[in-house]
Amino acid sequence: QVQLVESGGGLVQAGGSLRLSCAASGRTFSTYAMGWFRQAPGKERECVAAINWSGGSTYYADAVKGRFTISRDNAKNTVYVQMNSLKPEDSAIYYCAAATPLRSAYAPPHGYEYAYWGQGTQVTVSS
Repeated sequence: QVQLVESGGGLVQAGGSLRLSCAASGRTFSTYAMGWFRQAPGKERECVAAINWSGGSTYYADAVKGRFTISRDNAKNTVYVQMNSLKPEDSAIYYCAAATPLRSAYAPPHGYEYAYWGQGTQVTVSS
């Protein structure tokens, strides 16, 4: 069982930056691929970034490439997403998720590949 707690959301002006953190419980954090997802009102949940167990492989949605950076610190059981050059369309609830243990180079981009989810943190970007 893995419990995930996101933090770092808030209100920011367009062009600004935020760093979201996701703290995970459990001693097996380093075996999980991790992902950041978002869901805006009336829209489907989408994966914005994912990272494999070691941090050596990443995935980014086209909409955030070059602006978002996912990273992880396995010693701290934490995954991050640095979000720069934020746009109003980035406004959403952001969730972190853990994929079932998979020590591979694969960074899962699909929600169905994830077994554990956090409660989410709101990000609002004003224009």
